[in-house]
Amino acid sequence: MNILGISALYHDSAACLLQDGIITAAVQEERLTRRKFEPNFPVNSIQYCLEFANLKIEDIDCIAFYEDPKKKMERILWSIGQGIGDIHPILNTWDEKMGVEFLIRKHTGFDGEIKMIDHHISHAASSFFMSGFEDAALFVVDGVGEWATTTFATGKGKEIQVIKEIEFPNSLGLYYSAITSFLGFRPNSDEYKVMGMTAYGSPLFVDQLKEMIDWDTTGNYTLDMSYFNYNSGMFSDKFEDVLKVRARKYGEKMEQVHFDIACSAQKILEEILLASINWLYKHTGLKKLCLSGGVALNCLANGHLRNNSLFEEIFVQPASGDAGTCFGAALAAYASLAKEPHFKAIEHVRLGPQFNDKSILQYVTQMDLKAKEFSTSNLIYYCAEKLSEGKIIGWFQGRMEFGPRALGGRSILADPRSISMKERLNILIKKREEFRPFAPISTEEDAPHFFDIDRNYPFMTFIVESSKGNLLEAVTHDDGTARLQTVNKNVDPLMHQLLSKFGELTGVPVLLNTSFNVAGEPIVCSPSDAFNCFRESGIDILVMGSYVIERNEQLPELMEPGTLDYQALAREVEPYLKDTYFFS
Repeated sequence: MNILGISALYHDSAACLLQDGIITAAVQEERLTRRKFEPNFPVNSIQYCLEFANLKIEDIDCIAFYEDPKKKMERILWSIGQGIGDIHPILNTWDEKMGVEFLIRKHTGFDGEIKMIDHHISHAASSFFMSGFEDAALFVVDGVGEWATTTFATGKGKEIQVIKEIEFPNSLGLYYSAITSFLGFRPNSDEYKVMGMTAYGSPLFVDQLKEMIDWDTTGNYTLDMSYFNYNSGMFSDKFEDVLKVRARKYGEKMEQVHFDIACSAQKILEEILLASINWLYKHTGLKKLCLSGGVALNCLANGHLRNNSLFEEIFVQPASGDAGTCFGAALAAYASLAKEPHFKAIEHVRLGPQFNDKSILQYVTQMDLKAKEFSTSNLIYYCAEKLSEGKIIGWFQGRMEFGPRALGGRSILADPRSISMKERLNILIKKREEFRPFAPISTEEDAPHFFDIDRNYPFMTFIVESSKGNLLEAVTHDDGTARLQTVNKNVDPLMHQLLSKFGELTGVPVLLNTSFNVAGEPIVCSPSDAFNCFRESGIDILVMGSYVIERNEQLPELMEPGTLDYQALAREVEPYLKDTYFFS
């Protein structure tokens, strides 16, 4: 059975292909159009999924969409009537939002069954059916779906049962987005920056923020809507009144008070989440928990829940935001259509395009780049040696990851041992705020020697304690934690070899791993994307497949930066065709 899952028309458009219960291909539309948070219908992503599996649209049994457009429009119209929604954007996109089935058929030519899956069911299914658990409590928390903002549910076999929901306008996700906006960042985009700020602050504003949100031990909470303005900026003037702090504007200097507000907001978020899932544990008696929704990407909160909740095991879907709901929509459709559906625990999210050496060489030759070809063993030794010397490497290998984290396919790698590396990467390479942390990547076998862990963390969805932070200054946050990824030698043998070799040379089998992009740009997908990012940043060496491209060996005119504006990057691309590159 072949099912296409689609999320689209709000932000983070994406598509996946589910074949007999296994996701075989998936990609976010932004990676192909190069427009971050691409909202448009994912025509290129669908094209990739079909061509990867050598299928035509006639081979698809069902298309599953990640929300119910009619229910969503009911909530939007209600919001406008209540004065907490703006009618103008809705009028401009009315036909699109109400004509989702027409759009799907128009863009795909599909004439079969289309299922509209409720948004929070898509989230819940994406987590439960990919967890490998036979049964589990399910907790979904985000900004808003159709009406639901927080969902308490259970999963058993192929069934998902909703226990209760908290509905719009009460929303933990929108509460955190309002804090994000107040601190001068973009809501529904930069919440992870607020999370990163918390290590530098103190919870001095908890009492003031408690005036905005009320909760109890049953997992219920309400927002005082006089503090929030979903029409403009997310927050009202009362925010400034109660905090006695002026809202920071984008680009203004960060003050200590901003870090303290971020820390306080995070503490409240964690307290409400903990009360909610502990109630869910007591209500269901289940020992395992599946988390999903945009708020589940808050790995600091996830670490707090893992350490303090009553659950024995917690699984977080690695693409828990809206992009990952294409997984859940497809899986939920499969659960309802298949006579005996079979689900498998996800081992990796390397589901995107892959470019073999032939296609990489084609690009290298076309661009007149000076490249060296290495055998695998020589490539590993060369890269480990260069990293130990302080060089920064753009690492482009295998299939591209799905979701917001770089997990070893499209990564920037560096030596984790010096704090100066963090400063260099933030300012010169990533071109972003100085307070932003970087993540460590280590082998499964070696990670317990450097981090306080008793399990593997393959998806970078939890923070852990760094037991040897003095050796890992560039990847240990100011609070002594790190957002760890562990690598299994069977899942990613090349990265495992690189980590092991770096460990042989330095005594530290850990690398700094961050996404292969600069601020404002999606993670790179193709060889041309990788080279453009390499050229525009200060990355020393680009490694694509078996080929190594050193910056100082290239023609000066090829390496001149400033040829692309990554803060406002937008270009039209043709659909992703197999004959553009040679998929391995």
